[in-house]
Amino acid sequence: MKKFPWKKLLIITGIILGVLFLALIGLVIFLSVTEYKPADRQATDRLYADPAAAPAGTQLTLYTWNIGYAGLGKDSDFFMDGGKMVDPPSQETVEKNIAGIQDFIRSNPADVWLLQEVDLNSARTKNVDELQRICQVYGGSHAFAYNYKCPFVPIPLPPIGKVESGIATLTNCRMDESAQRIALPCPFSWPVSAANLKRCLLVTRLKVADSDKELVLINLHLEAYDDGEGKIAQTKLLMQVLQEEYEKGNYVIAGGDFNQTFPGGLDAFPIADPDKWTPGILDETDLPAGWQFAYDTGAATCRLLDAPYHEGSQKYVIDGFILSPNVRMDTIETIDLDFTHSDHNPVRLNITLLQE
Repeated sequence: MKKFPWKKLLIITGIILGVLFLALIGLVIFLSVTEYKPADRQATDRLYADPAAAPAGTQLTLYTWNIGYAGLGKDSDFFMDGGKMVDPPSQETVEKNIAGIQDFIRSNPADVWLLQEVDLNSARTKNVDELQRICQVYGGSHAFAYNYKCPFVPIPLPPIGKVESGIATLTNCRMDESAQRIALPCPFSWPVSAANLKRCLLVTRLKVADSDKELVLINLHLEAYDDGEGKIAQTKLLMQVLQEEYEKGNYVIAGGDFNQTFPGGLDAFPIADPDKWTPGILDETDLPAGWQFAYDTGAATCRLLDAPYHEGSQKYVIDGFILSPNVRMDTIETIDLDFTHSDHNPVRLNITLLQE
């Protein structure tokens, strides 16, 4: 009887493990070399300021909407929320969602759109330039800043792959060409940070008719999957930027996906299972004196992606605005689209810029 070739098996196993180890080292080196490393403050990644646009009036309509890269509609779940999916169910799903997003933007006139999770060139959405698609139906001026730019995201299995995604501000008013990307603190250390989001504030400025003030718009998408310290640090920097702009004499509106619930949000939509994703909590004491949150608890702005959407899905109120003391909130409403095209619903805000 021949002996089992243990020695040969050990050699082959050692070679395989060695190759896997070298591949892992190579991947870490590749991600480190190609890591997106924006400056603390820099020009936006895309900008078109229509020179023919008129200055903003004193009464304006704004929307904020996390469009979920047109991949997180009602039929989707997501592995980070406890679901199974990494990519959208199909490219047909993406095309259907982006068409629905286009239709909603076309059908709902607004002076400003603050959009989050807009893919430009990502494997998960087959390299569709979603900003270009949206600008086809909206027009006007726009600015875009990356908050996720990685040539290969190696998790989970199958991996996410290439991601180029970020936040976009669109307006039919006169936008200054000095739009700026302000980096937010990153709660992750190397090597995790190399393939992770680099979140930011997108700051754009609108000329206001018959005024020497600017309307400063701050588009944001704060940390989601951290231990809470990231959200706190990012919110602190946001408040500093808000106050800095207001002290210049400007009107200031911040809006977007805070990944934190507003006062009363948990009363309207209690957390059913604390072991699943839970938002941070915003408090009025977080605001500088005279500032206010603008949000609507009459309908949820976001749902948990642990499963495709169903009536019992966990819901949250995490999308809204912050207004400086010289901006009056007239109305605010979450538009309940039943999470058809995204895991978020759009939120509409009507404001008046107060003359002082």
